[in-house]
Amino acid sequence: MTKQEKQGRATPKMSRGAKIAVIKRVSKYLFAHKGLVAVCFVMMLVSNVLALAAPKLSQKAIDEISPEVVEVLLDDGTVIEKVSDVIDVDMGNVIFYCSLMLAFYVISAILSYVLATLMIKLSQKVVYSMRKDLFEHLTDLPVGYFDTHATGELISRISYDIDTVNTSLSHDLLQVGASIVTVVGSLIMMASISPMLLCVFVVTIPLSILYTKYRSGKVRPLFRTRSQKLGELNGYAEEMLSGQKTIRAYSRESVIGGRFDEKNREAVEAYYNAEYYAATVGPTVNFINNLSLSLVAMLGGVFYLFSVLNATGEASILPIFTITFGGISAFVQYSRKFAGPINEFANIIHDIQSAMSSAEKVFAIIDEAPEKPDAENAEVLENVEGNVEFRNVKFGYVERKTIIKDLSFTARKGNTIAIVGPTGAGKTTIINLLMRFYDTNEGEIFIDGRPIEGITRKSLREAYTMVLQDTWLFHGTIYENITYGKEGATREDVERVAKMAHIHSYIESLPDGYDTVLSDDGVNISKGHKQLITIARAMLADSPMLILDEATSNVDSRTEQKIQAAMYALMEGRTCFVIAHRLSTIQNSDTILVVKDGNIIEQGNHDELMAKKGFYHSLYHSQFEN
Repeated sequence: MTKQEKQGRATPKMSRGAKIAVIKRVSKYLFAHKGLVAVCFVMMLVSNVLALAAPKLSQKAIDEISPEVVEVLLDDGTVIEKVSDVIDVDMGNVIFYCSLMLAFYVISAILSYVLATLMIKLSQKVVYSMRKDLFEHLTDLPVGYFDTHATGELISRISYDIDTVNTSLSHDLLQVGASIVTVVGSLIMMASISPMLLCVFVVTIPLSILYTKYRSGKVRPLFRTRSQKLGELNGYAEEMLSGQKTIRAYSRESVIGGRFDEKNREAVEAYYNAEYYAATVGPTVNFINNLSLSLVAMLGGVFYLFSVLNATGEASILPIFTITFGGISAFVQYSRKFAGPINEFANIIHDIQSAMSSAEKVFAIIDEAPEKPDAENAEVLENVEGNVEFRNVKFGYVERKTIIKDLSFTARKGNTIAIVGPTGAGKTTIINLLMRFYDTNEGEIFIDGRPIEGITRKSLREAYTMVLQDTWLFHGTIYENITYGKEGATREDVERVAKMAHIHSYIESLPDGYDTVLSDDGVNISKGHKQLITIARAMLADSPMLILDEATSNVDSRTEQKIQAAMYALMEGRTCFVIAHRLSTIQNSDTILVVKDGNIIEQGNHDELMAKKGFYHSLYHSQFEN
């Protein structure tokens, strides 16, 4: 299965139960900072309550401005009340209410600013913990997980998906919380002003909710698809960028460019579809809210007209239909506050859906089973002699596809065991089993007579030092890279092994010597020098057993001979496993295992195998004849 096929696997639909589970798990990260959450909640509550009180103060200020009602004597002697042209204003109360309203708005704004800052800090703490848990869990996953998942996909989870959760926590969560307070508070205040006007929302609000729910159900799968396609694009880009030399050597730039265009187009289309259909929710809900405001203004005017007529005695109306001019103003303000959060929620719902989908992907990795724990009675491997035995081992990476079929051999203390054979014979698989990167399906592996299943993985792997064909260096100085496997090594120790690996002179020629900083994976030095540094690292590690997988493939033959001589001296008394395609490098091995189709078909030293004139004999001559 290719990396793209792995990434293209269908994303299952997120059920209601899954959404609830994601919310609970994110909440656990939030409530790990209970104090900060409590402070944010109180500030949000106070800020919104102050903002909600302001329109009520506006109503009181406006109602202090009212026309005088005077008594008029009619010709028949009847006395009636009539609104005069004189305006009665209590400026003291108007200034008091306006000043209080201004103070409430200022305090609310300050609290909102502080709250936004605290929410950013809270989201950073949550995202830090989530990213830390994800990365630590990745380090606990078995090697087989990384063999079946593209690096670009995992990087997308660590960066893009967690950043999406961060955005939702720092902005959307605050908006949702404030919206709930505002909606409930506005509803209560509107009911206190005019219960009859509130009936307008009996029609419009359910309409908004039903439409929002319907559209969110349509939009949610689009955001899952968007996240999936972006992961595929990242994975493909990472794979192609890492193989630029090969691509250029075969002049495949146009081909991989075309494939990138296809994946880029799919990602853009998925992104567009998600954003486009999510963007239609806001304007529609906004239209419904504006319709409700129009109805409020119209009915409010009618109720106010009846109230004025009732005040003059020319008509009578039930008190429930009466409203002041200030009441209409306050009601309109509260109705906007009431409808605004619903509209905002409709606008941010696609961000919430995207965050939910991203969090689900992050938790899916965290839920992956870690590397099988050590047995309860597992022992620490100490005083290692280096006797290794494979006994009737069978293994396959996938079910019903056996690679190692029935492997048995013994490596004695201090022996050098060379493993040779055609591609796909199972050579690297033997190394994976030695290190317990994978466990056998059948049979057992012993070290010093003890089955490795009864030994802790940490102590088992510390008993080996590995030098692989694919070199790995991290961002840091050359000195730090060489001492990676042995903390506390002295400068003299480092220079000693560097000289043995024939890399000391090159390092000294660099401007900063051993303090030269290597960029990511050492791309600022040649591949051969990278391999020499990893060999020096292996020489420095004081392990009783050594694994060399094509360890000198990137150096010239003359340097290889010098390194081999140094390494043979280093390996004296240690058990060493060597995988090599160049048979000239393993002629001095104590035992050569010829592996084919998962079985050892020949076994012996170089002279014995050559005398048999079997498969090894043909391999050897095929190399030198060519």
